[in-house]
Amino acid sequence: MKFIPYLFVLTLMYSCAHHKDVRPGAEGIHSVSVQDGDTESGSRNAIAQANHFCEQRGKTAAFISEDKKYTGDMDEKTYKTMKRVGRVGQVVGSGVYALGDKKASALGGLGALGGTAAHAAAGDGYTVDMKFKCI
Repeated sequence: MKFIPYLFVLTLMYSCAHHKDVRPGAEGIHSVSVQDGDTESGSRNAIAQANHFCEQRGKTAAFISEDKKYTGDMDEKTYKTMKRVGRVGQVVGSGVYALGDKKASALGGLGALGGTAAHAAAGDGYTVDMKFKCI
């Protein structure tokens, strides 16, 4: 019986985590702002959070506006290049690691690690802002 309060808190935390970027607004117009590595996955994430927010209220999300913009620290062309190089390093390095002999495998592991580091260092360069109502 002692674990019931903990279970309640855990359930509450889990339910809120699905729309952590949603901000309830005045007159029923809510907003969600998501930072992501690209606009496509950022939009999917924002839509999913808005849908979850409205579903918890027994309603459906109706989107009013959407704004996608680059907000990274470096110029956008450098950002895209760094993300692309990071992904290539991850894929090629992982392939060499899995398929190479002992020496090549070690080098492949380093390549994959370097690709992961480059990808992470670039960060989430895009911000997607959406306004919606629950209808």
